[in-house]
Amino acid sequence: MNARVEKDSLGTRDVPQAAYYGIHALRGQENFPITGLPMPSSLIAAIAMVKKAAAQANRDASRLDSRLADAIVKASDEVINGQFHDQFIVDPIQGGAGTSFNMNANEVIANRALEILGQEKGSYHTISPLDHVNMGQSTNDAVPTAVHIAAANELALLLEEMTRLHAAFGDCSKRFDGMIKMGRTHLQDAVPIRLGQEFHAYQQVTGRDIKRISDEREGLFAVNLGATAVGTGLNADVKYVQLVVHHLSKISG
Repeated sequence: MNARVEKDSLGTRDVPQAAYYGIHALRGQENFPITGLPMPSSLIAAIAMVKKAAAQANRDASRLDSRLADAIVKASDEVINGQFHDQFIVDPIQGGAGTSFNMNANEVIANRALEILGQEKGSYHTISPLDHVNMGQSTNDAVPTAVHIAAANELALLLEEMTRLHAAFGDCSKRFDGMIKMGRTHLQDAVPIRLGQEFHAYQQVTGRDIKRISDEREGLFAVNLGATAVGTGLNADVKYVQLVVHHLSKISG
């Protein structure tokens, strides 16, 4: 196996040369062999949006060299568009607040950005997963923000389907309004009801659910990106904190 050697505080490990993930993701995969399921693509795309927004904000705050920021942005865009998702090897169920997932994202984006600059994967003296891709962030603000984005996007898809179902129930309530059937309670016949009335009830229920989900989805638009590890914003540039959510809003739509 062609491999590169990566180092962390615990020692060194061989990482496949072709891999975009690094030593932290490899250790995370070994530490949490729980479900064997892949990380949801919606969450992978969302964390890449966070990394892109952070790179843009750190560039604008003069904390990150424009050349490096541009490479990170391009790499993040590729992940957002569905590339390299097979390089996210950490189990969805993992310890902490998603630290292994965050590092998996940092490593994939850093190594792809290095390639964009014409350098070898693992050349972290040029672009570091921690010092550059994760600049101004903590797992405690990056991952919850990504979860909010992914959940909001998935709920938008759910609402589209529920709206179609709501309309279909409405059509059926009119189409079958003249059809009488026996209503049943406790596994036995009770009293007559029009089939259209039943479909109307289903329409009312889905209508209320659509409103509840829509209202809850709006709450996901509030994110803690910029708060870093414990909510104080420590270790993040003040200008970065002011800019990062603005960039994220434009990226995530």
